[in-house]
Amino acid sequence: MLIGELLLHNSAVRETPEASPIYDAIGVGYSRFRRSDPRIEALILAALGDARRVVNVGAGTGSYEPADRAVLAVEPSPQMIRQRSRTAAPCVRGDATRLQFEDGEFDAAMAILTLHHWLQPEVGLRELRRVANGVVVFTFDPSIHNAFWLFRDYVPAITTLESTAGVLAVDRIAEIIDADRVEPVLVPHDCMDGFGCAYWRRPHAYLDPDVRRCISAFGLIDSRAVTRGVERLRSDLETRRWHERYRLLLDLEAFDGGLRLVVRDPR
Repeated sequence: MLIGELLLHNSAVRETPEASPIYDAIGVGYSRFRRSDPRIEALILAALGDARRVVNVGAGTGSYEPADRAVLAVEPSPQMIRQRSRTAAPCVRGDATRLQFEDGEFDAAMAILTLHHWLQPEVGLRELRRVANGVVVFTFDPSIHNAFWLFRDYVPAITTLESTAGVLAVDRIAEIIDADRVEPVLVPHDCMDGFGCAYWRRPHAYLDPDVRRCISAFGLIDSRAVTRGVERLRSDLETRRWHERYRLLLDLEAFDGGLRLVVRDPR
């Protein structure tokens, strides 16, 4: 289906299965805490190259959507869609595994920190490759991600989640989309996008339930495990044990949390 037809006819959107309720709950507050970080945004824009027609799949509230291109967003969660700005790209309800677009309809497809939520990520990646010439996937390496101090030492239940431990390996993503390169994305110490490891040098932030609510992994594990981990972190911050244990982090300006850009350049 062509872009104009999809925007004009809601029937294509109604055919898409409902998003899981858990992601509607997790999505509350995304527009406040999950904002585009300009340094990461610059890397994503560079990866999009000269692409003019872009589809953003698993678009959430619209972070990292380029304002200077023709962008169409696809998102399954009504909660996320409701939080999109009035000036954001037009958005349709949709699922990555069944994109309602023609082959090669876009210059590039982007999927930003969303792949680990997809029930069939390999199918979704092949759909991105089908509808777009170039593909930009912002994802994470699970082994590095799970070694992050918060997950490893305070809330280890997160490391056993299928959406973290079982996320597709970066090499596999690159193989499916026939990527030209994989680029590491370092997390600045004052990162504006509140994803899981964003507050690596600002540990007090993880004590805020609103911050945690916008980190999907916290919503997918037993709340008792979260409470135990947060209270242990609170105690370690009060006694400054955290500062002793992780003092080497305090002098760093950026941190490798395993975030990676997997890029197939538009041809």
